[in-house]
Amino acid sequence: MSLHTHLQELKKKHETLSEEVERAQRSPGIDDLRIAELKKRKLKIKEEIARLTNTLGG
Repeated sequence: MSLHTHLQELKKKHETLSEEVERAQRSPGIDDLRIAELKKRKLKIKEEIARLTNTLGG
């Protein structure tokens, strides 16, 4: 898998997690630990996207 392809996949995962966090925050049945875990995963993906973007030069 090329870096560009991997970067695109990470962006899709990040967007999916963003939507999931939003849904979880609106749902009264979801606990705060679940939301925190989703946000942590989202942040890790964001950091990986930034690292790959820097590697690719922009």
